[in-house]
Amino acid sequence: MTQPASAPAGTAAANPAASPDASPDAATLAAFQAAKGFMPVDEGVALYAAAVDAATALRLPLLEVGTYCGRSTILLAAAARAAGTVAVTVDHHRGSEEQQPGWEYHDPEVVDPEVGLMDTLPTFRRTLHAAGLEDHVIAVVGRSPRAAAVWGGPVGLVFIDGGHTDEHATADYEGWTPHLAPGGLLVIHDVFPDPADGGQAPYRVYRRALASGAFAELSVTGSLRVLRRTAA
Repeated sequence: MTQPASAPAGTAAANPAASPDASPDAATLAAFQAAKGFMPVDEGVALYAAAVDAATALRLPLLEVGTYCGRSTILLAAAARAAGTVAVTVDHHRGSEEQQPGWEYHDPEVVDPEVGLMDTLPTFRRTLHAAGLEDHVIAVVGRSPRAAAVWGGPVGLVFIDGGHTDEHATADYEGWTPHLAPGGLLVIHDVFPDPADGGQAPYRVYRRALASGAFAELSVTGSLRVLRRTAA
């Protein structure tokens, strides 16, 4: 899940490994903008560039934690399609903490009237169908730590954009980064150094990744951080 970027747009640092032309085509960008979700266009373009970088270099699956309605999945799927690989997106589709009734980002349009709970899966499927990208995505419906525990192979990119509590963000980081191949990219969304701009759990995960010595930062765009795995 993504939140509206309340912080001022960050300065985008150049990614020396990514092609300067790694931007989504008009159809992909239009599908991204039409999809329900919160990621701003500049951060979406940066995510797409990272996905192209990872997919082209490694030809491994691109892994997303936090599908919501598929806005960012479109970008990963388009990059995967071009490189002949696949995007894998993991979500229980019941919404994260801040999307529940009574909270700021609750959307009653994605509540299942029969069970009274959020269910973003139907909207996600419509999003992929409209974008023509269904064949390039594997959707895993379930809790991220459980999916990570049974995942059996390397991935070329891990995009952390799920729950924004320390419990969930930490579990996503600890569950999926062991599967990230050397040279692969770790992308973290909603990184706000200033607590006034947003929750701190993604920021703490980002700082932990840098402090580990296993990652080098490649780019900053708004609240999106792109890091490359340099060590095990």
